[in-house]
Amino acid sequence: MYPTTRDFVRALDAAGELRRVRTAVSPILEVAQITDRVSKSNAPVRPSSSAQQTDPRHHHLGGHALLFENVEGSDIPLLINAWGSYSRMERALGCVEHGFESIAAEIAALTKPEPPRSLSEAFEKARQFFPLLRTPPRRLRGSGLCQEVVVPEHRIDLTRLPIIRCWPHDGNFAALGYPPNVNDAITGLGTGPDWNTHFRGRYITLAGIHTIHADDLDNPSPPSHNIGMYRVQLLGKRLLAMHWHMHHDGARHWRSWKARGKPMPVAIALGGESVTPYAATAPLPPGISELLLAGFLNRAGIPMVRAKTVPLWVPAHAEIVIEGWVSEEAGGPDWDPRTPHAEPLGPGAVFEGPFGDHTGFYSLPDRYPLLHVSAITHRRDPIYPTTIVGLPPQEDYYLGKATERIFLPLLKTILPDIEDYDLPMFGAFHNCAAVRIRKHYPFHARRVMHGIWGAGQMSWTKSIIVVDDDVDVHDTPAVLRAVGEHCLPARDCELVQGPLDILDHAAPFLGAGGKLGLDATRKSAPAELHRSLDPVATQLCSTGPIPAVTGDAARAFEARVRQLPGILDARIPDELGGYWLLVFINKTEAGQGRATIKALGALADDNQLPRWTLVLGHEALDTDQPGTGDQGTPSQLNLDTALFHWLAHSAPDRDRHLSTCGRRIAFDATPKLPGDEHLGLPVRPWPPLLRMSDDIRAKVDQRWAEYFGEREA
Repeated sequence: MYPTTRDFVRALDAAGELRRVRTAVSPILEVAQITDRVSKSNAPVRPSSSAQQTDPRHHHLGGHALLFENVEGSDIPLLINAWGSYSRMERALGCVEHGFESIAAEIAALTKPEPPRSLSEAFEKARQFFPLLRTPPRRLRGSGLCQEVVVPEHRIDLTRLPIIRCWPHDGNFAALGYPPNVNDAITGLGTGPDWNTHFRGRYITLAGIHTIHADDLDNPSPPSHNIGMYRVQLLGKRLLAMHWHMHHDGARHWRSWKARGKPMPVAIALGGESVTPYAATAPLPPGISELLLAGFLNRAGIPMVRAKTVPLWVPAHAEIVIEGWVSEEAGGPDWDPRTPHAEPLGPGAVFEGPFGDHTGFYSLPDRYPLLHVSAITHRRDPIYPTTIVGLPPQEDYYLGKATERIFLPLLKTILPDIEDYDLPMFGAFHNCAAVRIRKHYPFHARRVMHGIWGAGQMSWTKSIIVVDDDVDVHDTPAVLRAVGEHCLPARDCELVQGPLDILDHAAPFLGAGGKLGLDATRKSAPAELHRSLDPVATQLCSTGPIPAVTGDAARAFEARVRQLPGILDARIPDELGGYWLLVFINKTEAGQGRATIKALGALADDNQLPRWTLVLGHEALDTDQPGTGDQGTPSQLNLDTALFHWLAHSAPDRDRHLSTCGRRIAFDATPKLPGDEHLGLPVRPWPPLLRMSDDIRAKVDQRWAEYFGEREA
């Protein structure tokens, strides 16, 4: 780990992990396209053996960290993709040799302390617990490095920061069919053609947002001090939009200030200790400060100093700190100006977005509070860290995989049945978790599912697959083969209703809908083998399981499916054991997905239709999507892409179709249109898939040698 961003940059440079781009580059899409292309290439340094074992398909990706030294419109260099590979994340957290597992082992030792049996063991236990004594933040007198330069309110100009626009429609809600004048009455809002060209849709994306609960206003050491990583949209020279989801601690703090009728102080910290971006994203329980985790990872408390214009402590080693006040007057989200009789936008609020998000789609615009900037402080010659999110893998993928490994011991304290788990890349973290257990009794897998759905931020998980302890949970094809072999759709699928990630556009309702659990463990007990089915299903299921469709039979059935109207392609991937059929259609009208499923059902009479069918749109055929890398094979790339679209475009309660016999299941995983409502469940506005504009792609292709010389990044 490193005490400052510039120390981290020097270390990456020395290790061959950093590329410097000295030619002039635009922060409007060009930086993002370069980074997206680099991040999906091979990383220059192999990660730890544990990373290779726990992510066998993607551990080699990530490319280089990039330092743009000449960003148009700014004098500040821009650092991006610095945490965007396993090896760089391991370097940032100080676990290069043994990877994230070494941090997890430390946490496991702390969560399961055993009394010492001798004096030497007592000293060893004391050594294990000693780091906890150094974790609290160190609150310093005077100013910090982050305050070497103080920009007062009357001189603030946020447009001088190299804030980037990541995706073409960012901040352009009119392009998605919303009224263009929604925000016109906001004072201080940048407007006009020049603003729209150069500053519209630019976002701060890799900052720690520091907040406290209103009850802690006068507390010199506020226990509620929270660091979150939320996007912040540039709106004017001194105006920002604060975006947070209703379940985030920052939003909870804001509601406490709103209840008091007072604006909320906030500090946006960019850079600092190399552990802080990870700590800001970690899924800690409410009331436990990320500063404690950062101090634990840093092996020393994070030094903090008082902000200049807000009653908050800020990281002394940050590169840049933006201080300000969030309006308490704003109304809540789930507001659409196109809705008949919609209430006014209201004071203190802005219609924020859209934003190309980590889901791989634009998160649609909504109402969020305004942030009025009161000061900017920074180091001399600061570095501006940022990131892009989008179709994985991006920088956030490696932050998330660190959480997967580091928090496994804590998850085991809640659910000791869990042997291991994996958050696969195609699930974009909240859409899927694969879990390995050592099964001891009937419905053990269901107990684990419901335990996960009640465990902190894991409760947002849309689908859970539980496998036996002889399945490598990090091997996606092996997990899906286990589903095909051991999960009878009518018997072994658990459908529940509950909270979902707010960014799940397929959910019938904002942040709420169906979740799906797949019990892919072996069944032997009568309680599991003879679950109550309707009489027809019971009779048909007694004829035995549907065999796997492999080899020549699979190729022949694929050919039959391709002859159906509207089918672009059909595949039964051999790596999935012949249990899964992927069908791709060119959807142009509502109902096509369900119609395709019905047509496929007519082919089931010869027993060649696999048990699990995914009907996908044409975009799922584009291999310029999840998992792209030099070591990938076409079948792997298509599999990752197909699974990504399956979970992104389907709601389990609305879009699953069970056969009469209960032995087959199909999912309408096509993008939904008005008219695709089913079973009384609505379809909400559907966002576009993220794709860079053709002109920017061409520009970056043409300039590639300028950025990096003749070598490919």
